[in-house]
Amino acid sequence: QVQLVESGGGLVQAGGSLRLSCKASGSGFYINTMNWYRQAPRKQRELVATVTSIGNIKYADSVKGRFTISRDNAKNTVYLQMNSLKPEDTAVYYCNADILIFGDIDDYWGQGTQVTVSS
Repeated sequence: QVQLVESGGGLVQAGGSLRLSCKASGSGFYINTMNWYRQAPRKQRELVATVTSIGNIKYADSVKGRFTISRDNAKNTVYLQMNSLKPEDTAVYYCNADILIFGDIDDYWGQGTQVTVSS
């Protein structure tokens, strides 16, 4: 019933910027927490940033000062502004939302978008 569609990934030079978007579509749901994760080769899935429904935000230490998470509740969209990108930021980035639906909270995931940062 709920679908998360991601966009904004691509190839960028070190020091450059990208803005990822993730839009939730459907009906009959309420979005609680929205998150960005990333998965790099040979590494565990990492929580990059999270934003609650009231705007509380947390970042992984590795991206503090460089990445900014935000959400537009009217558009059911979460963004990840990524500045000063480093090669080690290369990964598939996944948006995730904890969504209240059918009286329960379920996790929904986007399909992922590739971010590649070249030296």
